[in-house]
Amino acid sequence: MTKEIAMEMGSSVEELREDARGILEEMSQNLQLGFIRLMAYVLSKVFKRLFSSVLVNMEGLNALQQAVQESPVILMPNHRSYVDFLAISYILFSYDIPVPVIAAGIPLAGMKLVGEILRRSGAFFIRRAIGSDKLYWAVLSEYVKTIVRRGFAPVEFYVEGLRSRTLKSLTPKLGMMHMVLEPYFKGEVYDITLVPISISYDRVLEESLLAHELLGIPKPKESTTGLLKASKVLQEDYGSMHVNFGRPLSVRQLCEGRINRSQYNLVPRDLPQKPSEEAQACVSWLAHLMVRIQEEGSLISPWSLMACLLLQAPATVLSEEGLLWHQLTEKTLWLRKLALDFGARLNWPGHVPDLDVMSSNMAIHRSVVHRKAGRVFLVQEDEPARKRPVSPEEGVAKMAAAMLMLASYRNQSVHVFLRPAMLAAAVRITKSTQRDELFAFFCFLQDVFSNEFLFIPGKSSQDFEEACFLLKKCGAVHVSQQEVTVSDTGLEVLSFLQALLQPFIDSYQVMFRYLCEEAVHVFSEKEFQPAVRNLATNLILSGELHTYEALSSDMQKNVLSALRRLETVTKLRASEQNEHRVDKAAVRRIGDVLSGKIPPQMLQTPPDARL
Repeated sequence: MTKEIAMEMGSSVEELREDARGILEEMSQNLQLGFIRLMAYVLSKVFKRLFSSVLVNMEGLNALQQAVQESPVILMPNHRSYVDFLAISYILFSYDIPVPVIAAGIPLAGMKLVGEILRRSGAFFIRRAIGSDKLYWAVLSEYVKTIVRRGFAPVEFYVEGLRSRTLKSLTPKLGMMHMVLEPYFKGEVYDITLVPISISYDRVLEESLLAHELLGIPKPKESTTGLLKASKVLQEDYGSMHVNFGRPLSVRQLCEGRINRSQYNLVPRDLPQKPSEEAQACVSWLAHLMVRIQEEGSLISPWSLMACLLLQAPATVLSEEGLLWHQLTEKTLWLRKLALDFGARLNWPGHVPDLDVMSSNMAIHRSVVHRKAGRVFLVQEDEPARKRPVSPEEGVAKMAAAMLMLASYRNQSVHVFLRPAMLAAAVRITKSTQRDELFAFFCFLQDVFSNEFLFIPGKSSQDFEEACFLLKKCGAVHVSQQEVTVSDTGLEVLSFLQALLQPFIDSYQVMFRYLCEEAVHVFSEKEFQPAVRNLATNLILSGELHTYEALSSDMQKNVLSALRRLETVTKLRASEQNEHRVDKAAVRRIGDVLSGKIPPQMLQTPPDARL
C-alpha cells in the first residue's frame, strides 16, 4: 500500500512513512486515567450548573457493561450538542465501564490546553475534508481498525457525521461505519457489538448559534477563548438531559444472510480492498438502522409538542397578537394522546399537574417564547440602538432566527408523526382513496424527502403499512385491501399532520421555483443559497410564503442533494466552482407532482426525470 501511494504521489517510501507518522501524531488519542478523573471532576460541576438532572436508563448501562466483556463495542450516539461526547464519557466513568476512544473533529485539537485535555481523555482527531488523500484514508482506516481488533476500549463516533443544526436526524455517513465493520467482514474478530445511544435535551445549549448558522452566519471557530466567553451559558437553565443506551446489537446476527464474507478470504487481510456493492448496501442498511433506533429511543419533551402547534399558528399571531395560552394547552394535551398512540416516549411527569408541566417547559424556553396576559408571544432578539430603522428584509431575518429555533424543537418529535403525516399529505394532494395511488405518492414523497428525513432503504412498503396502521389505530381512517378512507372523526388528526409536513413541501417548492424561473441553466452552490434566501424573503414579505424554513441553509442543501440523486440536477465534474446543471423541465415536473397537478407515474416516462 505504501509503495503504491508513493508511486502515485511521486515520493519515496521513506518520505511517505514520515508523512504517515505525522498524520498519526496529529490524529492519535493518548488516553490517561489521571485526565479522565480530572475531566469527571470538572464535568460533575458543569453538569450540575447546566442541568437540573442527567437521567440514564440503568437497563441499557448494565447491558453495555456485559457487552464490553464479550466483543469489541462501537458506541453510536446521535449528535445534537457539543456536550454529547463529554456526557457519555462521564457516565461510563461514573459507572466503572471502560471510557471510549472518540472520533472528534480536528478543529478541537487546535484549542489551546483543551485540545490536549480531550486527547488525553480519549479523543482522536479527524480532518473534516479528507477528499482523495489516499495516505490519510489509509492511516485513519488502519488506526480505527486496530482499535477495534484489539478491543481495549469501546470506539465512539457519530454515524450522522456532523452535529445536527436542525435537531432532527441526518443521513448517515458511511466512511467510519465501513472502517469499524471491516475487521468483522475480514474475519479478524468473531463479532462486533453496536450500541445506539439516544441523547435528548429539554433545551440545547447552542440553540441560538444553530439558528443563526442556518441563516448563513458563519459558525465561530472553536477556540479556548471562545469557550471561556461562552461561560455565561452556566447561568441559564437547560432542564434535563436524558441518555438512553439502546440494546447492544450483534453485527454477526444483523448481517446474517446479507453479506457473503468469503469474498474477503481471496485477498490477504492486510491489503486494502474496495467494498463490494453487497458490502456497501449492508453497511448503508446498518447505518440507517442505527439512526432509526436512535430516533425511537429519544425522549420527547412537552415543549417539542408545543413547538409543533406553535409553528402551525400564523407568524403574525405569534409576533403581534399572541396565541391564547388555554388554546395551546388544550391542543397540547390532545397531541400528547396522539403521540402516545403513535408509540412516542414522552418525558411527561405523571405526578405533576399538566398545566404545571407545560408552564415549567415554557419557562425553560423563555429565550424563544414568553407568556403575557394569557397569551403566548414569540421572543425576537434585542438589538443595540441603531441610527436607521430596521428594513423589511432585516425584520424577516430577525423573525427567522426565532422561528428556526422553534422549528428545531418541533424536529425533536417529527419522526413520531412523519409516516402518518406523509400518508395524510398523500390523501390531501391526490384526493384519492385508492391504496395503490396513495402508496405511489407516499413513495414519491420518500424519494423527494430522503435527504430531509431518515428512511431505511428498501422499507417503503413497511413504512406505508405503519402509516396506515397508526392512522387506523387513532381512528383517523378506515383501511381495506383496496382503499384508505377518512373517517368522520379523523379530520382533526389529518389536518394537524398535513400542517406538520406543509413547511417542508412549501420550502421545497420555493427552491424548485427558483431553479425553474431563473434564466441560467448552470449555477454554483455558492450562488444558489443567497439567491433562494432572497426569493424566499420576498415571498414572505408579499404574504405568498408562510414558512421561514425555506431560509434554512440545511434545507437548501438537502434540496440540491435530492435533485442530484433524482438526476434532475447534475454536478459538473470539470467545474472548480462546484457548479451544477439543471434540467428545468424535470424539476418542474417534480414540483407539479408535489402540488398534485400530475400523478407520480408521470415521472416514470421522461428519461430525464428518473426517480
